[in-house]
Amino acid sequence: MMSQQERAEIIALIKREVIPAIGCTEPIAVALCTARAAEALGCRPERLEVLLSANILKNAMGVGIPGTGMIGLPIAVALGALIGRSEYQLEVLRDVTPEAVAEGRRFIDEKRISIALKEGIEEKLYIEVHALGGGHAATAVIAGGHTTFVYVERDGAVELDRRQASAAEGDEGEVPLTLRRVWEFAMTAPLDEIRFILETKRLNKAAAEASFAGEYGHCVGRTLRCDRERRVMGDSIFTRILSYTSAACDARMAGAMIPVMSNSGSGNQGIAATLPVVVYAEETAASEEQTIRALTLSHLTVVYIKQSLGRLSALCGCVVAATGSSCGITYLMGGGYDQVAAAVKNMIANLTGMICDGAKPSCAMKLTSGVSTAVLSAMMAMDGRCVTPVEGIIDEDVDRCIHNLTKIGRDGMNETDRIVLGIMTDKA
Repeated sequence: MMSQQERAEIIALIKREVIPAIGCTEPIAVALCTARAAEALGCRPERLEVLLSANILKNAMGVGIPGTGMIGLPIAVALGALIGRSEYQLEVLRDVTPEAVAEGRRFIDEKRISIALKEGIEEKLYIEVHALGGGHAATAVIAGGHTTFVYVERDGAVELDRRQASAAEGDEGEVPLTLRRVWEFAMTAPLDEIRFILETKRLNKAAAEASFAGEYGHCVGRTLRCDRERRVMGDSIFTRILSYTSAACDARMAGAMIPVMSNSGSGNQGIAATLPVVVYAEETAASEEQTIRALTLSHLTVVYIKQSLGRLSALCGCVVAATGSSCGITYLMGGGYDQVAAAVKNMIANLTGMICDGAKPSCAMKLTSGVSTAVLSAMMAMDGRCVTPVEGIIDEDVDRCIHNLTKIGRDGMNETDRIVLGIMTDKA
């Protein structure tokens, strides 16, 4: 039986990792770091120098910035300096106005911003911003997490320095999880302690419904609701899962000023961990308790897998997030731990290897692929069908399967990451 202290640690972990965000989290994290550097400077910056890890650069090149109608990093950097407030965290640009966007455009046109790759670092999530103005200079650095500041200084006076300690402290503060422990927590935690997870339903469902009413990205969500597509795919729980999930991603990647609930630093992961479970729960008249437990199971599974995968990798985040939602759907179908473990194995056997080639509107298509596999994996698990240990990277032990997946994504695909970034930057 899980102790109250253990439950409290896991609840704190979920609340750290499942938070609201406006816009794609990589350029927003760059805006956040810029805002903190500008705050440390104490005046309007005259110049901004931004150094980024390859994964941040890759994920920030092709995505819309909320409230701007513009794509990419320069406007995120400019607005972070001009109107960003670091206390807002991943909602740092929520005060954006048309006047601020116009001012940001001028800032860019005056060539006050330089953006480059940070050389010689192993950290995949790294943002360094130097702000100069009024005869002063300030620096802010984010590393390891989208909102994790490890260094802030002004004119050589250090305000914060956790660069050496950050990795060790991160390991120390990590709550050890297994799939069994995730299941036990989701099934036994008192409802009043985990009811907060329903906020993921409210925010992400609202994002999808706002997207249906507009024209965002490739309109994947709306396409799945058109008469022609319904004649091909039908109007079912399955197609509604796909349309709601992809619609929320459509709006987010296009830069809509619509908050979503993120997971482990990714709004798309939060969407894919939430909406398949929400739609299935609503369409099958699940109780509030079942919905809460299914969402908790889904989100905590994602957090668990990301512990060993890392914040950013060459593996598309939809693989991890859809694995979480497959667990939640399996539970809602009446499955127990064994069926949930089978669903995870089915997911890993199918989706492992899907590349991340940056954040962009077509991410909605990848989420559709991921959550369609989530439903298939759950149905197979409920029918007693599970990929066996003699097949590929699947192991008898489900936690070993998960670590096989994350080892491939974290270590094995590093060369893939390098080649993908080279293709993207050469094209640009």
